Amino acid sequence: MLNIWGRISSINVRKVVWCAQELGLDFQRTEAGGRFGVVQTPEYLALNPNAMVPTIDDGEGAERVTLWESNVIVRYLCAKHSHGNLYPAELPARFDAERWMDWQQTTLNRASRDAFVQWVRTPPSERQPALIEASVRASEALFAMLDAHLARQPYMAGQRFTMADIPVGCEAHRWVGLPAAEYRRPSWPNVERWYSELLSRPGTRGVLDLSLE
Repeated sequence: MLNIWGRISSINVRKVVWCAQELGLDFQRTEAGGRFGVVQTPEYLALNPNAMVPTIDDGEGAERVTLWESNVIVRYLCAKHSHGNLYPAELPARFDAERWMDWQQTTLNRASRDAFVQWVRTPPSERQPALIEASVRASEALFAMLDAHLARQPYMAGQRFTMADIPVGCEAHRWVGLPAAEYRRPSWPNVERWYSELLSRPGTRGVLDLSLE
């Protein structure tokens, strides 16, 4: 049994849950982080000294694997259960997927985070307009780049769905879900086509169909 710790409102937990569902895995998810606590307990810190989510515990005995860092967990699960498919076998395709996964974490998420936090998790009286403006400006440039990329191919790493689509798809879900009263999103037709395709996948149920919290 695969055990996943983390609240589903976390973008990083959503990646792991979607991946597990995409792979058809049996798993148990334990609420942790935010209002659920757990992450500061000695038991959890023994699994993840960062006191963050998600964390997974997979297997038993000598085969047991405990991991944190969401994109690493997605890579691990895809390599274990879908080598040659979601985890590309050929090195050029694999590292193309790896590149986009790292781009999500180091570039797109960094740009978009402030707009999300300010509009979704910060009371209106405490919001900082300068942070929002900078975040929107940076994110729109990146989504325009993503739109141009997806004009050339249907998925992040080529002609088929791979592990790369999961982190970037979760980031798109968060941006698409920004409150319409606060933000009018530009039209990115290729991103919209790709995102609509992701929404049709059964593995996204209970992940991409949830509202932001």
